[in-house]
Amino acid sequence: MRILIVEDDPQLGDALAAGLRQLGHAVDGFGSGEQADAALAGANYDAVVLDLGLPRGDGMSWLCRWRARGQAEPVLILTARDGVEQRVAGLDAGADDYLVKPITIDELSARLRALQRRLSGRAQPVWRHGELAFDPASRQARWRGAPVELTPRELALLEALMADPQRVQSKGTLLEKLYDWSGGEPESNSLEVHVHHLRRKLHASVVRTVRGVGYALGDCGEAP
Repeated sequence: MRILIVEDDPQLGDALAAGLRQLGHAVDGFGSGEQADAALAGANYDAVVLDLGLPRGDGMSWLCRWRARGQAEPVLILTARDGVEQRVAGLDAGADDYLVKPITIDELSARLRALQRRLSGRAQPVWRHGELAFDPASRQARWRGAPVELTPRELALLEALMADPQRVQSKGTLLEKLYDWSGGEPESNSLEVHVHHLRRKLHASVVRTVRGVGYALGDCGEAP
């Protein structure tokens, strides 16, 4: 997933970003609502982790503003405000989940995976397509039941394709899910290299190329 973290505590924000990147996610972190607003206008995110105690504008106000203009990204509120009324207000304002600090990276990651499952209409924790299986929690891919070792970027690409198996995704869309702004611009052929590696390590049928458009999940060994 590509995740936007909005947290005004730099130490906490950096720790959350580092932990999620270690799990294979692309993460952009900002300390104010204005910066997050600009980020949402410039990139597509799979989820937003939003603190409420932001400078120059409460996080709840930014959430209401985003929902009013049609921003549909799943939002997980992460805050020290633990009152029941505040939880209810956050969820009613458009948040998809509400967590009270302190939390662990494991719980945050699990909550984000749950948001992704709901968004994609999946109830099962392990995703299956043909001979391919992928567990987002353990970051483990299997082909015909056998585990296959993939790099974090290869796993991120596989996850992006399996999350929306019927959709043909453009090169730009997939690169956004693989790379955040912290690492600079990726090489021009980086996506093609990752696609090649997935086909070599898993199976040639895993990724389907739609010329002039992009890539989609293939039949993954299913009979025609």
